[in-house]
Amino acid sequence: MSRNSHLVCLRSRALKRAFPLQIVPPNRTGLVQIGNVMRQDVPRAVTTICHALQEQIEHGLLPPGSKLPAERKLSEVFDTTRITLREALVQLEAQGLIYREERRGWFISPPRLAYDLMRRSHFHAMVEAQGRVPATQVISARLQPASAAICGLLQLPALSSVIQICRARRIDERLVLYVEHYLNPEFFPQILDFDLNQSLTELYARHYDIRYGQVRFEMVPTALPVEAAAALKVSIGSPGLRIARVNHDQRGRLIDCDLEYWRHDAIHVSAVVGEL
Repeated sequence: MSRNSHLVCLRSRALKRAFPLQIVPPNRTGLVQIGNVMRQDVPRAVTTICHALQEQIEHGLLPPGSKLPAERKLSEVFDTTRITLREALVQLEAQGLIYREERRGWFISPPRLAYDLMRRSHFHAMVEAQGRVPATQVISARLQPASAAICGLLQLPALSSVIQICRARRIDERLVLYVEHYLNPEFFPQILDFDLNQSLTELYARHYDIRYGQVRFEMVPTALPVEAAAALKVSIGSPGLRIARVNHDQRGRLIDCDLEYWRHDAIHVSAVVGEL
């Protein structure tokens, strides 16, 4: 049975459960008649669509990474308006079950990456250890004046300069992370001459004999800012997770900080702390 046939059959069963009485098409007020009762239908229709698509995803009929039919096609399958369909899709997106890319459409979300705060690792190693394929693309790299916020994080005096490296990162070809790295140039001379698509952790160790020591994390849900949204090809203000990492080296020196902007459905953060 094709994917569309699955959707049609599931739609039929879901609608029978939701609306056991005869349904008369909506009138101009936006109300529908169920039997002899006139009522607003949108909330129930949204729930029905969400349950139908969630059932398809859970049973593997819509596998991770697959693309949903166009919204016009889905609205026909569920016999509803584009507005009602969009509300259902947005709810599923908030649950992390689907995601959208601008001008490409809706896709089924892949499994979340396990992000262990207590484990010493870097993006490429963390992704590969979970059997997936990482990729990094440099967007920009330059020496620039440090903002007040970055001066505060790196404990630099006013009017200091920092090296800013902006990168987009993928898991299995899907854009999931935009990160801004801010480096104290005192510790990384000529680093802009290197290939910065590679792991900075490995670059630090190989060329500067610098390894991470103490790391401080700050996490907060956020609306993706302009730069992050553009890099991840999503709408400005889309939900995300901002993780700030402030890093010391093995000698206790404050060497750099990272501002990570993750898609909200891309990672699962965990930490296991031993006895105090």
